[in-house]
Amino acid sequence: MVGEFHGSAGAGHAPAPAYDIQAWRRRIPVLRSAIPMNNCSQAPQTEETAAAARAYLESWNRSGMDWDEWMAEVERARVSFAALINADPSEVALCTSVSQATSSLASSLDFTGRRNRVVATEAEFPTVAHVWLAQGPRGARVDWVPVRNGIVEVEDYEHLLDSDTLVVSVTHGYYASGFKQDLEAIVRKAHAVGALAYVDAYQTLGTHALDVKELGVDFLASGNLKFLMGVPGIAFLYVREDLAERLKPTITGWHGRKDPFAFTHRTLDWAPGARRFDTGTPPVPNAYVARAGMEIVQEVGPARIQRWTEELSRHLIEGGRARGLELHGTDDPRRKTPTTAFVCHSDSHAVEEAMKERGVVPSARGHVIRLAPHFYSTLDDVEVALDTLVEVLGQLPRREGS
Repeated sequence: MVGEFHGSAGAGHAPAPAYDIQAWRRRIPVLRSAIPMNNCSQAPQTEETAAAARAYLESWNRSGMDWDEWMAEVERARVSFAALINADPSEVALCTSVSQATSSLASSLDFTGRRNRVVATEAEFPTVAHVWLAQGPRGARVDWVPVRNGIVEVEDYEHLLDSDTLVVSVTHGYYASGFKQDLEAIVRKAHAVGALAYVDAYQTLGTHALDVKELGVDFLASGNLKFLMGVPGIAFLYVREDLAERLKPTITGWHGRKDPFAFTHRTLDWAPGARRFDTGTPPVPNAYVARAGMEIVQEVGPARIQRWTEELSRHLIEGGRARGLELHGTDDPRRKTPTTAFVCHSDSHAVEEAMKERGVVPSARGHVIRLAPHFYSTLDDVEVALDTLVEVLGQLPRREGS
């Protein structure tokens, strides 16, 4: 692809992203002392996000209370998220986590009729699966699309989708292996049987250009602490405009009202659009940081980030294979998130801690170690991370039965 990278491997030059990666690296302080490969769990702090946090603290200290400005910052964060997914801000609710976003959405759905089935995958992050299972007393029946070798095949949806299906829950990226599902195909299959499509984009948003209008998704949620370069405690929920007005979440709060500052006790009205899914007092400090992180992603460009992280994935896969590591999931960089998972026959948490002591920050999950670079990561980072993983695995005892 023209313009995909600067430099040419064929001309004796290592590939590089189509932006000034070194300029961005200078704005990430932790890179002076460590190699973060844990973006699937937590993004590093940047100069911009640190400045945003200070801006809130200074406002609080200066004014004691400045709710007009704080609420304006919350709205600016909402607008930033909407721009990332090509939605209108009126279609975006501000939440505290994807758990809360999914729960609020689930509480608004009616499972009492014949159409009461949820089709989810075994690749869901547990919190999303738990929310759907918790709807059982309200009539929900949950069926599962299987995961095989870290991969979910589109064909496995087909025998589960029928006229009883109310909602299809799709995690865009599988947190354990980095496998990326084909959203367009799955949404099309869901709509073909009259079902709604809910997308958890936590493991992809920030590294992929996602257009909710083009994809036709009905709902989409993501938090900000991973590839959106933010912090915990804030998330967003997209609700398609024509659906929102028909939904009345029972997980609610005063900011879900038409006029939160009317302070009425006996009137349960609903804010227009997706704002009815807002709940209590919004996480103001988190909104400051979240907006700064999303603006970084927008400035670099999700499409350019995707092209570079696919190149990093290619090097992780090939480098892991050359070092005798066992890959978990697909070996096609186009079918995965930036996360590459390797099977760990030792205690994965112990491996994570030992790598951190050596200056590389991975992320352990169950029987795998995940290496998840981002737009600021280099090929040298990849090589050091792989060498460090091999070194640690060679020093730690294997689990019994491994």
